[in-house]
Amino acid sequence: MRRGRATLGLALAAGILGGATWAIHAQTRAPATHPGKAVYDRHCAECHGTGGQADGPGAAALPIKPPPFTDGRLMNGLPDDFLFTVVSKGAGAVGLAPQMPSFQPPLTDREIRDVIGYIRTFADPPYRAARPPIFRPLAAAPVQPIEFSHVVHAGAYRIDCQYCHADARRSPYAGLPSVQRCMGCHKITAAQGNPEVQKLHRAWNDKTPILWERIHKLPGFVYFSHKRHVQADLACQTCHGPVERMQRVAQVAPLTMGWCVSCHAERKGPLDCVVCHH
Repeated sequence: MRRGRATLGLALAAGILGGATWAIHAQTRAPATHPGKAVYDRHCAECHGTGGQADGPGAAALPIKPPPFTDGRLMNGLPDDFLFTVVSKGAGAVGLAPQMPSFQPPLTDREIRDVIGYIRTFADPPYRAARPPIFRPLAAAPVQPIEFSHVVHAGAYRIDCQYCHADARRSPYAGLPSVQRCMGCHKITAAQGNPEVQKLHRAWNDKTPILWERIHKLPGFVYFSHKRHVQADLACQTCHGPVERMQRVAQVAPLTMGWCVSCHAERKGPLDCVVCHH
């Protein structure tokens, strides 16, 4: 009987020790490797650094330092399709410095998506995917004289619309930023190494305006005041769509009489004819 108890005790002890050993191995088991890490280490780390801090050896000689992927305040505002274009076609395709070339080929679509997913893991504060707004341009966005990215300025850097379109809060017209307003940042920011910013510098030095292509235009018999709508706390995106996610801005709202009247009725705005037709 005693021998049986001793045998049972040894078996229980072995079971406990074995369970403890398994628990230790389970706790020290290496986490699964992100599918984008190998591609990132092979093609991106040279400039962007192994930890995404833009401290790779290849970045030292670049005229414009790559953005740190660890800065979630900057990176989290860039949508996946924008980053896909940067990787597949090169940074110059979105108006950034062309020092980053195209990586397609050799990378496949799947590899690019994996790299983007891996880049997201560096962000602090952490990146949280959100359902992107759905918008359908009524016509193709026009090519502008400068490849100005609303994704970068209004999305990543969160520059308020009225910083550039300063007349919107005090005039019927939203207005366009002057060359002087743009140079307020770009005398220093990306002043070297970006051909699109160099176009801005030439306009500044030559004292010539930038001839932007118009996107939104109402008939001459319609009066529309940006000031009154801004004072009513109407978001710019109500009429212009999510410009912070548009590389090139396009018209997304029909801006017809029926569309405007429906909005006024929904928000209890004025419905008199003379409000818009003087």
